[in-house]
Amino acid sequence: MPTLETEKKKKKFKVPNVYIIIMGMAFLAMLLTWVIPAGAYDRVINDMGREVVDPATFHMIDANPQGLFKFFQSFHTGLAESAGIIFFLFIVGGSFAVIEATGAIEAGLCKVTRSMAGKERVIIPVVMFAFALCGATIGMAEEALPFIPIMVTLAISMGFDSMTGAAMVLVGCSAGFAGAFLSPFTVGIAQGIAGLPAASGMGFRFFLFAAMNIVMITFVYRYAGKIKKNPQLSPMYEIDMAREDRLDMSQLKPLEKKHIIILLIMAVCIAIFTFGVLKLGWYLTELSAVFLIMGVLSAIVARMSLDEFAEALTGGMATLASGALIVGFARAILVILSSGGVMDTILYFSAGLVDDLPKGLAAIGMYIFQCLLNFLIPSGSGQAAVSMPIMAPLGDILGITRQTAVLAYQLGDGISNIWTPTSGYFMAGLALARIPWQKWAKWFLPCILIEYAVGAVFVVIATYINYGPF
Repeated sequence: MPTLETEKKKKKFKVPNVYIIIMGMAFLAMLLTWVIPAGAYDRVINDMGREVVDPATFHMIDANPQGLFKFFQSFHTGLAESAGIIFFLFIVGGSFAVIEATGAIEAGLCKVTRSMAGKERVIIPVVMFAFALCGATIGMAEEALPFIPIMVTLAISMGFDSMTGAAMVLVGCSAGFAGAFLSPFTVGIAQGIAGLPAASGMGFRFFLFAAMNIVMITFVYRYAGKIKKNPQLSPMYEIDMAREDRLDMSQLKPLEKKHIIILLIMAVCIAIFTFGVLKLGWYLTELSAVFLIMGVLSAIVARMSLDEFAEALTGGMATLASGALIVGFARAILVILSSGGVMDTILYFSAGLVDDLPKGLAAIGMYIFQCLLNFLIPSGSGQAAVSMPIMAPLGDILGITRQTAVLAYQLGDGISNIWTPTSGYFMAGLALARIPWQKWAKWFLPCILIEYAVGAVFVVIATYINYGPF
């Protein structure tokens, strides 16, 4: 006879793998080509020399419904069409894996932790801002997981709780991820799909980065102060009281001369990256070279053997493979809709739903769509591949810049990454900190609501200043 526990396990819903979700969406797209009338907009070259949708030229065309064989073919086509972005992600991921293997990033953060020990709450904004910078520039997420046990132990040792320790890492990275001004894994991919220059619009995103940091750091800082005064206010009080680990500062990794040099190499390469895209018109090929050079130089400074370098490089690529290939699989949705002639029809009817609304409200609609989509597709690169082919031309039709469409995607993707249970790295982080999701979700809900409001304000501002270049 089945027990109550067994029945609960049977009834518990398990979120499908993101590949299953995307393949399901592609299958739905195939079915839509049999239902939705085929139509097309004319494309014209505007004053800036870009090909854009002419919103006054929609017309019906011959139907071309897609069958099952076309459905399966679309994934290869999508991977082939996304090859440039996919290989860029492989090289970037591999290069950062080399830097991580040198221990430079870990040693740098441990140095910050050691130097701030005993200063209690001051360490919170310092550590969170350090993780936010990593999130904003290199898209740090899964890479931050090893630091969670250290920060949890440190926080408890200083009189805070495990929620504070985990938040320093997770919320810090999230502040950078949501307010990313340079991340090649989110903003870079979305801009590439939208046809925008790499790293364009960075000045506005600096303000967004600052706003997200102020909101999130203030939230965690105030909470930590309350727990310091009265530990029993912590939702983790009973769990933390059962913990036996306390931080031994002698176990933290020392910051050596080679680590400092590697961190400087990393800073210089990011500066060159920025200069190249803003002044020299560099794109994926040149940027891949910069990241690979960064990895090679870091390996030389760390005196890694050729085999160690190769293992770290390929290991980083392998770790990133699942996320990178999502871009190509998601592209299959666009392949099917475009081949079936219904992509422009969807744009036409979508534009009709919001055409009479003020531009600000129409942009908010795009923002809400991205926020909801992130619960289904928590992968930043995968979400960009699914949504940006629709959002970018929709923005053209509505008179909303493509840069604003990218901003709506960035915020929709970044804000809920440390709240939704479909986010794999987030759930892994909670497991490392031994924090139940229900406790975290209730604790963090006020902050995420504020973030959504701040994001909406930035989307509206971007709409009315014609955030560009286009």
